[in-house]
Amino acid sequence: TSVRMAPPLPLLILLVIHSESYGWDVSYRHSHICALKGSTVTMSCTFRYPTGNQIITAFWTKTQVKEKHEEFPDLSEDSEYSQRLQYLGDKQQNCTIRLSHVTQKDERMYYCRFTTNVPDEKWIGTPGVTLTVTDLQVEAPERVTEGQNVRLICKSSCTLTERATFIWYRNSQPLTERRDGNNQLLLQSVRREDAGRYSCALHGHIYTSPDVQLNVRYPPVNPVIFISPSGEIVEGDSVTLSCSSNSYPPAEISWFKGGTYLNYGQTYSISKISSDYSGEYKCRSRNEHGEKYSAAVTLNVMYPPRNVSVSINGSVEGDSVTLSCSSNSYPPAEISWFKGGTYLNYGQTYSISKISSDYSGEYKCRSRNEHGEKYSAAVTLNVMCELIMVQ
Repeated sequence: TSVRMAPPLPLLILLVIHSESYGWDVSYRHSHICALKGSTVTMSCTFRYPTGNQIITAFWTKTQVKEKHEEFPDLSEDSEYSQRLQYLGDKQQNCTIRLSHVTQKDERMYYCRFTTNVPDEKWIGTPGVTLTVTDLQVEAPERVTEGQNVRLICKSSCTLTERATFIWYRNSQPLTERRDGNNQLLLQSVRREDAGRYSCALHGHIYTSPDVQLNVRYPPVNPVIFISPSGEIVEGDSVTLSCSSNSYPPAEISWFKGGTYLNYGQTYSISKISSDYSGEYKCRSRNEHGEKYSAAVTLNVMYPPRNVSVSINGSVEGDSVTLSCSSNSYPPAEISWFKGGTYLNYGQTYSISKISSDYSGEYKCRSRNEHGEKYSAAVTLNVMCELIMVQ
């Protein structure tokens, strides 16, 4: 069986094509770079070319289209890049550059371009390096209850090329504990004190993520009543009771006098107070996680004496007789006694150990405190004599 050999011409042509492209190359360390907004990016590359050629220019460009059919635009001559671009290579084999303060506007593919002393022997490394610029966002659960384990994640739109160490902040203060994983913050058995504005950043970078508010839900604690005005309360004053309570979500406040429900709201106001409002008050703070009552506060309304009256016990000659004065007032009044217009004594009662007809007459008491005074109506004491029958 005879075997026909293919003519050698096609093989020779292939060898020529390979030899023409042999030795031209641009190698990029990373074909894709994900960088943080505001950071500095290093695009590392090396290039090679046939022996005997000499490098005339080596630069980076952001397009594959030549300007006016002459040459690709050089980034170092572009006003948007010139102040931020630094060529780190040697323009012989190393074509590495550094680009600072990157923004979303810098997102695109970049190429290394070099020319030699041999006319028409130029090279552009395609595909080039794709730059993606990302910011940071904190991802937190929407609903957090005290005692839960909470995980916050610092997210970027792409995986950062640079090996990064994440930093966490609460209310702009750095957190040095409880970091779980490189880009996560674990709050174990979260407390109400953990609530606040959280943000994240990369170590060594200025850029910080926007704040995310973390609210920790918990039942009411420590409801306390404040009275305004805080000093003496006199009948006719306007008085406001305020209930302060820590809770999240904010609690509904209810008011009680003794065991009687009054109203709801953060405050309980009385426009013209009277003695009827004296007593013990408390507030109840309630949300979906629980409720708690405040300690009771006593409201003492000051007012002048009223309803002053005298009662008499006994009126037979030789007996003991006691006159008692009753009066409503706050603070308690000082009682004084009078017979006709003559002052007798002071005290809640006026006693006569052995009464005689000399004590007959009109008596009254005066009730007085710092807010006023009032006299009772006069009462007449008639001393009755016992009749002794002789047989």
